Amino acid sequence: MTTALIVVDVQLDFCEGGSMGVEGGAATASAISAFLGRSAGTYAHVVASRDYHEDPGDHFSSTPDFVDTWPPHCRLGHPGAAFHPDLDVHRLEEVFSKGRFEAAYSAFEGHASDGHHLTPWLRDRGVDAVEIVGIATDHCVRATALDAVRAGFTTTVHLDLTAGVLPGTTARARAEMAGAGVTLTGTTR
Repeated sequence: MTTALIVVDVQLDFCEGGSMGVEGGAATASAISAFLGRSAGTYAHVVASRDYHEDPGDHFSSTPDFVDTWPPHCRLGHPGAAFHPDLDVHRLEEVFSKGRFEAAYSAFEGHASDGHHLTPWLRDRGVDAVEIVGIATDHCVRATALDAVRAGFTTTVHLDLTAGVLPGTTARARAEMAGAGVTLTGTTR
């Protein structure tokens, strides 16, 4: 099997102190970097996704419902869109930016620097399995894992390398991923 690691949205706005900070976000960035160090040579490819909003329409709201609408976050040209400094970005082969003009949760909605989506990018490189880490377990990690399964990839989520927003939504996301055939390892931060 040819396996790629997908690092989902480990950005400043999703870590403590960011506009939508998740408790444990900074620790997740550090843990992913340590994991990358220990697993050198394990993955054929290591890629990341990032929210990269310019004008995502109704995705942003001054009165967010935290289901379909959210406070402004990860805006082009703003510091919060940057990867957390504790994430080792040197191992990233490609970054898939998502949500420029619309809501986007899954890394599979993003575009590489050359405009390609994640699925054909992985297929062109012979990848048939993906492992997923990042933020947030109950939103973008969940969406990425479900899209990976739909695209036919053998999919694993390392829960110990994720951070969830809320215990209830994280538990539902774990159940939904498992029910879709995603292999879950570890426990959520």
